[in-house]
Amino acid sequence: MEAIIEEQAQLTADAVARRSYGKLVAFLAARTRDVAAAEDALSDAFAAALRDWPRNGCPDNPEAWLLTAARRRLIDAARRRQTSDAAVPQLQLLYEELEAELEAASAEREIPDRRLALMFACAHPAIDAEVRAPLILQVVVGLDARTIASAFLVSPAAMSKRLVRAKTKIQQAGIPFRIPGRDELAERLDTVLDATYAAFAEGWADPAGTDVARRNLTEEAFFLARLLVELLPSEPEPLGLLALMLHAEARRPTRRTETGDYVPLAQQNPVLWNTAMIEEAEDLLKRAATLNLIGRYQLEAALQSAHVTRCRTGRHNWPQVVQLYDALAALAPSPVVEINRALALAETEGPRAALDAMPKPTDDARLNQYQPFWAARADLLARIGACRKAHEAYELAIGLERDPSVRRFLQQRQAALSM
Repeated sequence: MEAIIEEQAQLTADAVARRSYGKLVAFLAARTRDVAAAEDALSDAFAAALRDWPRNGCPDNPEAWLLTAARRRLIDAARRRQTSDAAVPQLQLLYEELEAELEAASAEREIPDRRLALMFACAHPAIDAEVRAPLILQVVVGLDARTIASAFLVSPAAMSKRLVRAKTKIQQAGIPFRIPGRDELAERLDTVLDATYAAFAEGWADPAGTDVARRNLTEEAFFLARLLVELLPSEPEPLGLLALMLHAEARRPTRRTETGDYVPLAQQNPVLWNTAMIEEAEDLLKRAATLNLIGRYQLEAALQSAHVTRCRTGRHNWPQVVQLYDALAALAPSPVVEINRALALAETEGPRAALDAMPKPTDDARLNQYQPFWAARADLLARIGACRKAHEAYELAIGLERDPSVRRFLQQRQAALSM
């Protein structure tokens, strides 16, 4: 019985962490602007919960219990740091205000959600541009430094140092936790959109929901994207981002077979796609178009729309897809765009032209660790009969792939080569 109670406490704590980590950090750090201290206090609160809940039972409102425990630890830690007694009354008043708000929220069983405000704080121009989106992914979404480092193709140690410096900057610069005004929005919105999409992409990479670190990430990303659309209805790019995410999520049921095998887009059954999501995505794209300001996420969503149309109708539209990639490359150039444009070009001008259009690792060393580059190169080499080089490229792609089902798919492609 004791083991069952401990397991229930652990399951409850895990569920709260997945569901509300960023929400809790944002609430705790909103006034103090000390993100690192808020994270430490919340970590201590979770540890205390795992000691207390097995003995006394899980509380009706575990989020409020954790916030109360974390607030007490913040007060204790701040008092230990004080070198001047004059600062103590102001500190106490700050936390009394926080406690009053927490008590009111607990009574209503709903903690105020300040995640979006925290995201815009992390995107402040005083913080180095290269770490703004990773910072959001850690403090709002709850990804660890190792996972974030992998997504941004840097070492975990380097990413950890950048994240620590960024949190210190928020505190030292007194960066406020608020949605910026219209005149400040442009320099921050792109970062918030990028981080939201990165969170979605991490969750989308785990279609079966078996990776604990990525579980519920798509739901979190959809919440943030919808919140952005609601708060910024006259901004077209949040509409484009939500449309892009909906188009991708609509295909989730067909991305794996019943036995867990990977299914590429061209072999998926469009009948099984989520029609309601696709229709919502198309409506969002139409709304964005009326605002007469094109952006990266609208173009990305338009590309997904083109792929959906081709797969549903069977009509060849690769020239239009290449044109969309040309526009995207002009607006937001990246090796990823170049790779996808080259694959589309293979359908109109052939695989040799596509290979010529592919980016080169000598021009961007990050490609050496980017699985989709080697998988795309292997496919194109196989199509021109360069089987030995294709085999080598597949070998690199297989080594870089972390999803077992995709790895099996690449191994099958490699085995089918005529050496």
